[in-house]
Amino acid sequence: MATLESINFVPYSADVSTDLINWTEESDSQSIKGLPQISWVGNTPWREANLWAVEEACARGKNLKSVWSSMTHIHAYAKWLEQEETNWWDFPARESERCLVRYRGSLMSSIRIGELASSTAQQRMAAVIRFYRWLKNSLLLSPKWPTWHEKTIGIRIVDAFGFERTMIMESTDLAIKNRKAIGISLEYGLLPVSTEDAKAISTFACERASEELALMLRLGFGTGMRFGTVADLKLKTLQRAVPDPTLPNYFCLAVGPGAHPPVHTKFGVTGQIWIHKDDLKAVTDYMFSTRRLKRQAQAGPEDKDQLFLTRYGTRYGSFGSDTSRALNVELGRLRKNGLAAGIPAFQDFRFHQTRCTYATELARAAIRHGGVKLAISIVKQALLHKDESTTLKYIKFADRSVAMAEAADTFTRMFLGLDQENVD
Repeated sequence: MATLESINFVPYSADVSTDLINWTEESDSQSIKGLPQISWVGNTPWREANLWAVEEACARGKNLKSVWSSMTHIHAYAKWLEQEETNWWDFPARESERCLVRYRGSLMSSIRIGELASSTAQQRMAAVIRFYRWLKNSLLLSPKWPTWHEKTIGIRIVDAFGFERTMIMESTDLAIKNRKAIGISLEYGLLPVSTEDAKAISTFACERASEELALMLRLGFGTGMRFGTVADLKLKTLQRAVPDPTLPNYFCLAVGPGAHPPVHTKFGVTGQIWIHKDDLKAVTDYMFSTRRLKRQAQAGPEDKDQLFLTRYGTRYGSFGSDTSRALNVELGRLRKNGLAAGIPAFQDFRFHQTRCTYATELARAAIRHGGVKLAISIVKQALLHKDESTTLKYIKFADRSVAMAEAADTFTRMFLGLDQENVD
């Protein structure tokens, strides 16, 4: 099956002589560390997609994380092409047999049966369309080929002063609409797990998962850090933890690009993460364990200070990415074993739900003891949210869940009371 890997890209230029081609490194061009590249099942590179990734990464103001996001969607498309045994340039006269039309139909089927969120399907299709637009502009695919039907959409925008303007956007008949779910949605559309389920997941991970995954889940439930932050923790980050002056038994970890050493955070937010002394002791003990030191010995010079390393001495994730192939494999195995052991909490469990759970429980406690205004301030600080609107989702969710629980209890008591009267 097609694979997605990272390479360290160094630009070279070709010097063509009479019968030889000499490649020389471009001194004025910057190398790209962690460039995503796709290979087919026979380890043959998908040259067109990989070239697109290079151009996207070299574009001015383009974030490498955005390139990874796009290539992740192209990778999913590549796996579908291999599964269907078709080619990316397959555009016959019959519209229903064209590869892009068939792929859109596959995404829509995945939405209907609940395998894929509509937002994810929308992003996948949009990334594939961007890739094909580039293929056409680069003449790697004939612009005359019947790929899709273009359409123009006008979006009306009203500014703060009431003035209206219309923004014209180009779209295609292959675009997928994002049908948002009714109700309050947290980050990535995920929901928290209960405190009982969180304990069951952590306990089972300690027994059946690798020590690294068990510790990462413990930090996720205990601190609310995203996976990209957990995977990028440095040894010095833990060694420089300082006691929190306002919270007994808690320490502060400095993360973000402004921390020393820097630790990846979403949107580059710098701040302090609360960590309980027991969790800090657990990861500190792991730092100097024989298991980790063996992995550190295999690591390259740039990764030796990483707290979490795979058995090959490489870091989890791709240079601050919130996704990791190694994590997906380990977590998928843990989910399978957990369901086989009769733990329903593992059904569709994702690592980011540790963050949702931490934030929701923190919001409930803050609302109970200090009200909504204080809860917003505490949750935003603890989770390093860039925008207050993200924090408000957790506050509303926590406030609503408490109200719904009380309403359900009241309804149950009333219903049972009426039922008892009817019995008498």
